[in-house]
Amino acid sequence: MTAVHTGPGSVLTDALTLSGRSVRLARRNVDTLVMSIVLPVLMMLLFVLVLGGAIDTGGAYLTYVVPGIVVLCTGYGASATAMSVTHDMTGGMVDRLRSMPVHASAVLTGHVVASVTRNAVSTTLVVAVAVALGFRPSAGVVEWVLAAGLLLLYVLALSWLAAAFGVVARTVESAGLLSFLMLFLPYLSSAFVPTATMPAFLRGIGEHQPITSVVETVRALLTGAPADRGGVALAWTLGLLVAGVVLASVLFRRRTRA
Repeated sequence: MTAVHTGPGSVLTDALTLSGRSVRLARRNVDTLVMSIVLPVLMMLLFVLVLGGAIDTGGAYLTYVVPGIVVLCTGYGASATAMSVTHDMTGGMVDRLRSMPVHASAVLTGHVVASVTRNAVSTTLVVAVAVALGFRPSAGVVEWVLAAGLLLLYVLALSWLAAAFGVVARTVESAGLLSFLMLFLPYLSSAFVPTATMPAFLRGIGEHQPITSVVETVRALLTGAPADRGGVALAWTLGLLVAGVVLASVLFRRRTRA
C-alpha cells in the first residue's frame, strides 16, 4: 500500500467504507443473495416438512433442527465471502486500493463485516420462518443474548477463515470449493440428527467437531436445557477466530507484498 493515514479513526473509516461497498455488491449479486439468504430457508422447509417426520430426536424436530439450520446458513455466507475476496485479489481491485491511501487491514475487514451483516439477515429470516412454522423456544432474554453472542462469534470466526481461504485461492471457482466444506461438515455433526445414530467410525468425528458443540449449546440455550458444552463451544469459536484473523492477515501481506 502507498502511504496511508494512520490511527484507529482512519482504519475504522476505511473499514466502514469498504464494508458498505461489499454490502452493496452483495445486494446486486442475485446468486449470493439466493445462496446466503433464501437457500437456508428452503433447506429448513425441506428438513422439517419432508424429512422431519422420519427422524426421531425425542421431541419436536422443528425445535431440534433450527439451530442446525442457523449454523448451516453461516456456512453459505462464509463461502460467498471467500469468493468475493478472491474476486478482489484477482480482478485488480486490491491493486487499485494499493495505489490509494487505504489502510491494508480495511480490505479484508470490509468483507468480514459484510459477511456478518449478510448472516445476521439470513439468521433472522430463518428464525422468523421457523416461528411461523411453530418454533416456540422457551429461552428468556439472557439465553437469547447468550445464543446470539455465540452465533455472532462463530460467524465472525468463519468469515475470517473464509477471507484467508479467499486470499490463497487463485480463482473464484476454486474459492467456491469452500462451499462444499461448509455444506458437508454440518452433516457430520448433531445439526440434523443425533450423533448417537451415526456409525461408530463417524460418531467420534461428529461428537468432537466444533459445529456440534456450537449447535448443542445454542439448542440448549433456546430450549432451557443445561448448556453443558458451552465452554467447549466458546473455546472452539475463539480458537477459530484467532486462527482466522492471523491466517488472513499473514497471507494477505504475503500475497500483496510488492
